[in-house]
Amino acid sequence: MPEEQSQAIMAVDELQAIIQRCQILEEADFKGEDFNLFQVAGQKCLEDGYAAQLLEIIQNEKNKVIIKNMGWNLISPLVRCIFMYKQEDDNREHCLKILDHLAQLCNPKELFLGLLEQMEQTSGEQVCQTVMLLLQPLQTVLLKLQNKKAYSVGLSLAMIMNQLTPLPVPYTKQQIQEDKLGLCQCCNAVVDFAKPFVNEVVKNMEKPSEYNDMELKEELLKFCMKSLKYPLLTAQLEQLDGIEEHPFRHFATEIIDILWNIRELIPLVFLHHKGKSPHWENQEFADIERKNSADSLACLSYLMFVQHFGIDCFPVVFSPSYLLQYNMTHIEVLLKRTEESMLSKGLDLLESCLLRMEDDSLLHQYLDFRDFINVPQRKKSLNILQLFIDKFDAEGKYTLFRCLLKTSNHAGVEGYIIKNIKDQVHLSLTKTCDNIWFTGHHLISLLDLVLLLPEGAETDLLQNSDRIMASLNLLRYLVIKDCESDNQTGIWTTLTKVEQNFLKPLHVGLNMSKAHYEAEIKNKKENRREAGSSNTVCSVTVSGEKMPAMTPEMQLQVLHSALFTFDLIESVLARVEELIEVKMKAVVDENS
Repeated sequence: MPEEQSQAIMAVDELQAIIQRCQILEEADFKGEDFNLFQVAGQKCLEDGYAAQLLEIIQNEKNKVIIKNMGWNLISPLVRCIFMYKQEDDNREHCLKILDHLAQLCNPKELFLGLLEQMEQTSGEQVCQTVMLLLQPLQTVLLKLQNKKAYSVGLSLAMIMNQLTPLPVPYTKQQIQEDKLGLCQCCNAVVDFAKPFVNEVVKNMEKPSEYNDMELKEELLKFCMKSLKYPLLTAQLEQLDGIEEHPFRHFATEIIDILWNIRELIPLVFLHHKGKSPHWENQEFADIERKNSADSLACLSYLMFVQHFGIDCFPVVFSPSYLLQYNMTHIEVLLKRTEESMLSKGLDLLESCLLRMEDDSLLHQYLDFRDFINVPQRKKSLNILQLFIDKFDAEGKYTLFRCLLKTSNHAGVEGYIIKNIKDQVHLSLTKTCDNIWFTGHHLISLLDLVLLLPEGAETDLLQNSDRIMASLNLLRYLVIKDCESDNQTGIWTTLTKVEQNFLKPLHVGLNMSKAHYEAEIKNKKENRREAGSSNTVCSVTVSGEKMPAMTPEMQLQVLHSALFTFDLIESVLARVEELIEVKMKAVVDENS
């Protein structure tokens, strides 16, 4: 007989000897040495392919008390062997049966700690496999626990989520389909694991005096909040072609269902500011808790109002303006993040809320809420900015324009706002009803922010070209549409200030900029002639900023493009000044 086989049979014989000795002892007389010998012999049987013999020993009714006390020691070697054996190996099947029997026979408290320890010790690629393997026995054990069940369920869910959280969330269609680490499958397995405890809370919902049930409900609520932050806040939740059942959409549905069943969905959505949060002595912990809660609630709003999970449970008594106001905090949380998946959720939530509203229906008082001013500054989509503008009444639009012009620090956004001001002035001049916000002294106050160069003649005209062109177009419109005799817009009384703050500095700035760029073009051409080649890659500094490395030919194209922009601004400026001169001359002729 080969030596290895002889040793393995010895391991089985040794285990049988330990079992026989313990069978005649009382439970209380088991010693530490017995536990150690049982573990070593059992592990040897598993590792050497004698799982079938070990299974027989465990199934033997006579050994029930021994397995109850000592069986949990086999969890670690058992898990190791399950992953070691191939899927089709009989030994693996025997190991899985042993695991099931241990869940039924072992002391629940000891086995609970053994299973948690095993999950906690795993890392990397084996996390999801280990968690999924041990969820069923862990659930079986928890259902048996009488004392501290809520605490044990909470501890299990928290530990599982802590193990999963470092794993990257599959985002693309291919990543979701591959589910390389098994996270998609694992998340849904964890929800199934929690269901019996949800059912227990639901069953006892009418007995609020049952303290344990309230505790269990709190633990399930914590689990749902963690799940909203990870993986759902990061996950791609749009319906994807070719994926019949999107795993994260399914997971989201299950989390919303749990919240609804334990009667926490609506309170969480509307009463979160009154919700209980743990008191932390350490301010850093308190800040982390607050941030985690804000992320989770923002994700919940996205799920309900964009993806419509749980929307059937939602009361239909709230006005669109209230829902927008309510969601602005969540929108801001999402738009503060740099991750594309979270930014896009914030924009989608804002768009969803705005689309529910009628144009001009949002009262200007809503701008008293800080979030209404902050959000558009962070937005990346001009379409959503326009949607946002359209929903406010005239005073709201006026106030929003003032705020954005003062704070956006982005020439493109400012140019867009100035175009919107022109549209509002046009409406005011063509409508029969008076609109005081875009005529007269209100408009003059707004024009003070528009018709000026931020840094006078030193302003970077290329960087601010969008804003400058929009301002010139607005001024041209005002001069054409508003006669000096009517002066509805007030432009004719403020013209001197406009010339001083805007038109004259713009002339000087254009002359300086054109001279600078023409000199750069001249230098480039001379350098190219000296080098005798146009293929040398080099860099150039324009307006204090270093341009990316490119050939001299490419650099010349960029410099010529800048000159073209200055010529365009100059031609519009000349047209505006010509219109002003013609109008002024007409007035002088009329009065003479």
